[in-house]
Amino acid sequence: MGIRSPSQPSDADSISKEICHENGEPAAILDSYSAWLAKHPSALDTFDRMVAAAKGKKIVVFLDYDGTLSPIVEDPDKAFMSDTMRMAVHEVAHFFPTAIVSGRCLDKVSRFVQLKNVVYAGSHGMDISTPAGSLKQNNPKHETRTVDEQGNEVVHFQPAQEFLPQIQEMIQVLEEKIKTIKGATVEDNKFCISVHFRRVDEDDINTLQEMVNSIVEAYPNFRISGGKKVMEIRPCIDWDKGRALEYLLDTFGFNNASDFLPLYIGDDKTDEDAFKVIRHMGRGYPIIVSSVPRETKALYSLRDPDEVMSFLRRLARWKKSLGIP
Repeated sequence: MGIRSPSQPSDADSISKEICHENGEPAAILDSYSAWLAKHPSALDTFDRMVAAAKGKKIVVFLDYDGTLSPIVEDPDKAFMSDTMRMAVHEVAHFFPTAIVSGRCLDKVSRFVQLKNVVYAGSHGMDISTPAGSLKQNNPKHETRTVDEQGNEVVHFQPAQEFLPQIQEMIQVLEEKIKTIKGATVEDNKFCISVHFRRVDEDDINTLQEMVNSIVEAYPNFRISGGKKVMEIRPCIDWDKGRALEYLLDTFGFNNASDFLPLYIGDDKTDEDAFKVIRHMGRGYPIIVSSVPRETKALYSLRDPDEVMSFLRRLARWKKSLGIP
């Protein structure tokens, strides 16, 4: 078991994101964040207790990308991670099995991260590339095996493969329709679609959302979920970041073991599915990245990517100090 779970916030404790902002917070907001922080303590402040509970167990690290390893930016194509963050992730992956689980397509997130010692899961876990497949996956048609440039076998797991034609069709329709909305962009994430509106005028956001909803209604096998200034369009399949976490644990060889602790750091609504799985396991460390109070299944928190980097560095230093390969 990990550390005893802090209590979860009630609805009355939850503060709407619309009235919380990152800079120049009024005193009431700061007080609310302090109250929220008491229920979701900083992973940096509780680090010593966390690693004390992890002794004798194997930590498995899962990381979201946008808002976790890189800052949220106006242009999603420029969400670059810093070299210092890259080094921190590389060092953690040297000591612990590590996976990046992102809503971005697998190729794009791997280009952003540029590390070979991590496993990548793109499209909210609907596109996973690993050295070994899952022994528990009961539908082998979703797995294909290839050989990489070094001659190593790679297993590709893609449970939404059958939806690709509809996804490409929908992208064309969306791109044509939203031309009238200045600042709106459509991102092809292979097995899902992201409609970004961070640069859209506030007066046009409702119009854009109605437009996207109308288009997706013609595709009953798809659903829309929200994110940070983005609408995510995904196939209606029983798969999410939580299921991806379970799949990856199996490929790492831990799903049948009792001596591991999953650690998942993420900032978005889609990461809540992974937090929920870890809570259900009754062990591990679900950590949300947020500087404002919000409803979450996470037990711990970090304010921003800078704190994520500090936490990862500290985790690697701790493991190194043990002198265990």
